[in-house]
Amino acid sequence: MTAFTPASVKPIADFSVVESLDIRLGTIRAVDAVADSKKLVRLTVSFGDHTRQILAGMKQERPNPLELVGRQALFVLNLPPKRMAGHVSEGMLFDIGYADGLTPALAVPERSLPDGARAG
Repeated sequence: MTAFTPASVKPIADFSVVESLDIRLGTIRAVDAVADSKKLVRLTVSFGDHTRQILAGMKQERPNPLELVGRQALFVLNLPPKRMAGHVSEGMLFDIGYADGLTPALAVPERSLPDGARAG
């Protein structure tokens, strides 16, 4: 394993900041390349009562993003829609490592839970 020094802990935030985020478990149903982007893929994600299209910059991070189909992961759902490479993302994949320059890993549950289950 590569030597790693964790970043300093960020300043204290009020708990209401965490409570304001809607982080939910979803199952990735499809992964499609975004044609005009070197980084983006479009994830079709089931949240139990609805499906969303979420863009993630993982084309260069994973040799085969299609391996994510069927996997559960955490997503932030209550961010404003964001237009990227001509497409709209309806949330954000909650992954681990990118901010530290590491190859990101999905934030996943230890066991299968229903799509749409909330974190926190």
